[in-house]
Amino acid sequence: MSASNTLSEFLRTRRARLRPEDVDLPEFGGRRRVAGLRREELAQLAGVSVDYYTRLEQGRVGNPSDAVLDAVARSLRLDPDEARHLHRLARPRPAGRAAAEPPAPRGPQPVRPMLARLLEQLHDTPAMVMGRRMDVLAWNPAATALFGDYAALAPAERNIARITFLDPASRELYADWAACARENVAFLHLEAGRRPEDRRLAALIGELSMRSEEFRRWWAEHPVRDKTSGRKCFHHPLVGRLDLAYDTLRPTDDPDQALITYAADPGSPSDDALRMLLTWAATPVG
Repeated sequence: MSASNTLSEFLRTRRARLRPEDVDLPEFGGRRRVAGLRREELAQLAGVSVDYYTRLEQGRVGNPSDAVLDAVARSLRLDPDEARHLHRLARPRPAGRAAAEPPAPRGPQPVRPMLARLLEQLHDTPAMVMGRRMDVLAWNPAATALFGDYAALAPAERNIARITFLDPASRELYADWAACARENVAFLHLEAGRRPEDRRLAALIGELSMRSEEFRRWWAEHPVRDKTSGRKCFHHPLVGRLDLAYDTLRPTDDPDQALITYAADPGSPSDDALRMLLTWAATPVG
């Protein structure tokens, strides 16, 4: 999809989720043919002409200013991730100029040595290193106990989004599979905005769109969200329910990979279950 089409899709979906009363505008103009704010209403809120906003939404404004994009973001009630995404889409880098986001190099992505050392020290904490496109670059034995053996997969298949949508076991593992899957879609949209020229990312999105009706539907909604921290509930086949918090450690000088850790609240039933799971996983067969 071209940058202008992606921008149009993003702005249309954000207009559609707002109503005039959400932004303190009076209802006018009779019955609405489409859901959400009209272009003229958003233009009024952002302080620009209807013609200018229409051209912006169609991707026909060459270099919109920060002030205009910030005004549109405020009018659409965008969160910080969405606002940054809007700036990237509205001002894609010109061909032949230095990129604000460096292009993804070819070949396997190496794990940062410090992240690899941290991973080795986390014996009782499921952890993995996530790279570009949500690829799983490295993991510890505790992550294998929780998620399954990534080593049994071909390197090209070690991808969080791909496993979530295409591996039936993931629907059993995640208590709220739909929420986890939508988070993956939102992060891939963020990645696509950062790296519109990444062919491997485009191939992944194309494969998931062809093979998963849920992915196609949620992708069209254009969610955008970074992967930072939160909670996930698992239905593990060995120990049952696990309610875990996750955190993401991303080096400031290398945002293309992150260490993701999972932990239970101390003293909770999930803490006991996780300890039991790791003990079983560490017990030699026989």
